[in-house]
Amino acid sequence: MGRGKIEIKRIENTSNRQVTYSKRRNGILKKAKEITVLCDASVSLIVSASSGKMHEYCSPKTTLIDILDKYHTQSGKRLWDAKHENLSNEIDRIKKENDNMQIELRHLKGEDVTSLNHKELMALELALENGLASIRDRKDEVFETIKKNVKIQALEDDNKRLIYELHQQEMNMECNVREMENGYQRVGDYQSHQMPFAFRVQPIQPNLQERM
Repeated sequence: MGRGKIEIKRIENTSNRQVTYSKRRNGILKKAKEITVLCDASVSLIVSASSGKMHEYCSPKTTLIDILDKYHTQSGKRLWDAKHENLSNEIDRIKKENDNMQIELRHLKGEDVTSLNHKELMALELALENGLASIRDRKDEVFETIKKNVKIQALEDDNKRLIYELHQQEMNMECNVREMENGYQRVGDYQSHQMPFAFRVQPIQPNLQERM
């Protein structure tokens, strides 16, 4: 007795729908692998469940981008919307601009200049001269700033040295004043101790002539 045919419509029972999805997904992935090996075909397959989980398969000798490019070429249809198309164009523009900048940078370094004509070489020479003049001006500014900073530093060092010398002189003057005050005090003490001996009264001797 042969297998009965089932009606192709959405399975309402959630569990049955999930089981059927799992079986048929594995079956179609298996068929994709078989046709790749048996027929040497390029196959790319993407299966996305209602839950958002995705399964994919791509032939070992190709990529999804390669297959999409072939589809675009043979069908003349574009799968990208306007947003992605503009983004692709912007990427191409940036890549081209970057390539041009790399070429200009090599020219400024003196590389790959044999392909330039006389007009292009003159423009390159002018750009280098302008750049060199700007570099020299900036170098002079930096040098002047360094000189100014060195001069300021020298003045600050001189100021610190003068302050130190003035402080030393003040300390020396204070020491001299203290020594002079101490000297005067020692002289005064010495005189106060010697005066009783200097002014000692001698005993009165009798006048011998009056007695005679």
